[in-house]
Amino acid sequence: MSPAFEAYQLIPASTQRTASVIFLHGLGQSNLTWRLMITEALAPRLPHIEWILPQAPNHPVSMNQGQPRPSWFDVARLPPGHNEYDEAGIAESISLVESIILTLVHSGLDSRRIILAGFSQGAALSMLVALDTLYDLGGIVSLSGWIPRRARNQVAHTAPNLPILWCHGTADTEIPLTYAEEAIDFLRSRSSDPRKLKLITYDRLGHNINDRELEDLIVWLAQVSR
Repeated sequence: MSPAFEAYQLIPASTQRTASVIFLHGLGQSNLTWRLMITEALAPRLPHIEWILPQAPNHPVSMNQGQPRPSWFDVARLPPGHNEYDEAGIAESISLVESIILTLVHSGLDSRRIILAGFSQGAALSMLVALDTLYDLGGIVSLSGWIPRRARNQVAHTAPNLPILWCHGTADTEIPLTYAEEAIDFLRSRSSDPRKLKLITYDRLGHNINDRELEDLIVWLAQVSR
């Protein structure tokens, strides 16, 4: 793995690996928290999948008065402003995720067996990588994420033709549901096969996940990775 990802967590497949999921945590989070959830809830149901959980480096975060927190890029406030775009931070994080993809491909894994997933800011980064990469990926999962508007100018001619699962709570105040709906509209307007885009909403769910969402995620991953 890239030296910048020395703190990554790896959950090996318990049978022969036929797919890998790169899971990106949210702003201020630790990959250890997600490791516990994946180990207990997801990995036993998806034994053929290897999970790679990078840890974002600590960077000053504007919405926290410049205090350092684990972050993939800078955010001034939540919900994110439409003009917010930490170009340098986003480019650095995209490069780091691309280095993991490259390592997996060099290990013999077809890029179409690689799925990017993330929560909140990690979901945003997953989408940005998918819209930027030259690799044909197996799919994208956005859990309570968004797509920064200013980033879309750079992918205006990209036609994402891969399965996308977008899960979002209707009571999310940090990344409101309207952000998800507007992002899905953007993706559908440029997709060569809009049927591959799936938005699932969860009544009264805030900026979090629940058991029904995890079950939907398991079912979707089983389908796209079989």
